[in-house]
Amino acid sequence: MSKPPKPLPPPSQSFTNRKTKILSALSVPDAEYTDLSPKGSVDVGIRDLIDEINAREGLVTTSSCAGRVSVYLEGRSTGTSPQDEREEAATAGGVRSSSAGGKGGGEWLFVSHDPISSLPPGQLERGYESLFGLVSLQGQEGGEGDEKGRMVHFKFEPMILHVLTASHSHAQKVIQAGMEAGFRETGAVSLLSRQDDDHNPVVAVRSMGLSFESLIGVEGTDGVRRAVVGRGYLDRVVRNSEKLFKENERRIGRFREALKGWFEEGPKKKDGWEDADARRERKRSEGLRRKQELEKGKQETTEKEQQSEEGGIGIILEPPEVL
Repeated sequence: MSKPPKPLPPPSQSFTNRKTKILSALSVPDAEYTDLSPKGSVDVGIRDLIDEINAREGLVTTSSCAGRVSVYLEGRSTGTSPQDEREEAATAGGVRSSSAGGKGGGEWLFVSHDPISSLPPGQLERGYESLFGLVSLQGQEGGEGDEKGRMVHFKFEPMILHVLTASHSHAQKVIQAGMEAGFRETGAVSLLSRQDDDHNPVVAVRSMGLSFESLIGVEGTDGVRRAVVGRGYLDRVVRNSEKLFKENERRIGRFREALKGWFEEGPKKKDGWEDADARRERKRSEGLRRKQELEKGKQETTEKEQQSEEGGIGIILEPPEVL
């Protein structure tokens, strides 16, 4: 029989104090709540998930993003993008709101935490170039020095959560749930803590496999941001982001179920699952049964051969009938 899972260690007073401080911000209305994410608030699509995580002893979220599609102008010198802040938020010291710009001078041109198709019709009627702040490729002339201009990127990013945990045991359960749900790059981003942290690992639940990025424009020396792809290509990248939003939503649902399984039921067992001891015993029994069947088969074959030989001798020795 499998051993029951070991009980989780109780949260330290230091962790409890930090969690209380974070949860105090959740008592305000959704429209006013801010966390450590660059957006500055909890996305509607994962607010229930955030509530479920924070209701568990030993866990509290420090930043979150339900997934988003964005168009951004990269930084002037480093080529960095504003979304770098999603990772920086993991170890920030307190609640903050979103910033207007981005790391390295990057600039958001468009951001949505919902599929583009869900936007009001008025925002879409002028086409994606207008929505993304670009001049259409059709009939345009490139500015001088465009090859040295800053690039405009279209990017989809799946959900990412940063969860502060009370112990390495708590962190391991969150990691296992994330991996089972398809967030393959889930892992602890802060295992070695400061002396006053009482070893409270921060786990990032994430999946780079769902990310998608494409170059769609460039800013010339004249400051004009021009599309470098046609409308057909823009349609394609938008449709691809719609598919990724749906897959992201499915994985979020699986993560909720996996987290429940690990914290309420222990490791989730698939249909027909058996532990190592049960499997070993089953294999031993199957081996003995196969051995017995083989021995029985050999014995039956031997008996049949003997009967055949005896029958043949009888025929040879039997005298012919006299007519």
